[in-house]
Amino acid sequence: MKLQRKNRVRALAVGALAVSGALALSACGSDDTTGAGGGAAAKPSNIKCDGKGKLLASGSSAQKNAMDVWVQNYAGACKGTEINYQPTGSGAGVTTFLQGQTAFAGSDSALKPDEVTKSKKVCKGGQAIDLPMVGGPIAVGYNVPGVDNLVLDAKTLSKIFNSEIKKWNDPAIKKLNPGAKLPDLKIQPFHRSDDSGTTDNFTKYLKAAGGWKHEPAKKWEGQGGQAASGSAGVSSQVKQTSGAISYFELSYATASKIQTAKLNTGAKEPVEATVDNASKAISEAKQVGKDDDLALDLNYTTKAEGAYPITLVTYEIACNKGNKAETLPATKSFLTYISSKDGQSALKALGYAPLPTEIADKVRATVAKIS
Repeated sequence: MKLQRKNRVRALAVGALAVSGALALSACGSDDTTGAGGGAAAKPSNIKCDGKGKLLASGSSAQKNAMDVWVQNYAGACKGTEINYQPTGSGAGVTTFLQGQTAFAGSDSALKPDEVTKSKKVCKGGQAIDLPMVGGPIAVGYNVPGVDNLVLDAKTLSKIFNSEIKKWNDPAIKKLNPGAKLPDLKIQPFHRSDDSGTTDNFTKYLKAAGGWKHEPAKKWEGQGGQAASGSAGVSSQVKQTSGAISYFELSYATASKIQTAKLNTGAKEPVEATVDNASKAISEAKQVGKDDDLALDLNYTTKAEGAYPITLVTYEIACNKGNKAETLPATKSFLTYISSKDGQSALKALGYAPLPTEIADKVRATVAKIS
């Protein structure tokens, strides 16, 4: 039973990754193979369609695999509506949205105060708000021949990604992995070259729990290492490079069969990067946004048993008021679907964590008020 479930997860994730980077899927031009093959498709009758034409959006590559499935399901139900989501990275997505070029943006970090101020020029009579939509673990993927159950902690990761620990048989890694045959192999850390919400969340964890020497940010600030674009880029480098290590969403590790490290958090047992373990950590999040803004404060230092602390929440960023008349119906319809129980239920098999009930209810109520 477990083997069947693992195979199903891999099939879904690989199917999602096979979709091209820039999505432009319409009902008449695409076969909903991911939904049909994996059981993640929503019934057309459960999706309330509205609006016609093309809806442009861009941003987070972390949510790409989820967006692939959502777009396919929505296109299968809503004839004549085309959702074009480009996974350009959180930073680029927010910039494009603030320039008025897209209907909504995906970002793995909540908007900064100055970005909210800028949004008022685009959202006439309103402002941009953060709508949590996708949760999940940021996995630490590695490629070390002969090492199957690697354990790391925040302090050690901070030193690895700042080029202070350079060999896989370093005493700090040995201490966390007694009995493991760690090779005398150079560590090859990879980080994102683009402005990335995944980088922001990963470095927030390193700062909070591991003494990271730099300020958390979407732009990589660590010393040394090599860079690649997007989650697909860094995961691909880990897959093909002996000694490599990087950070990316669990779905990319699952799709490429990349080993992921367990984390020593101070709990009784090291914690694996799984959807359920990430959900335990995300459930501790507190809302810090005001009114319709649902920005969350994640707990990166949790020591709860089975709680995986390197998590992110991807927000869909949209205007609460002042949406363009030509895009409002489809924007509201699509956001309503992806925040619905049907939309959220498609996530777990892809390596994402559905929103906790309390947060999901707030998101649905807020989407309903968008105008």
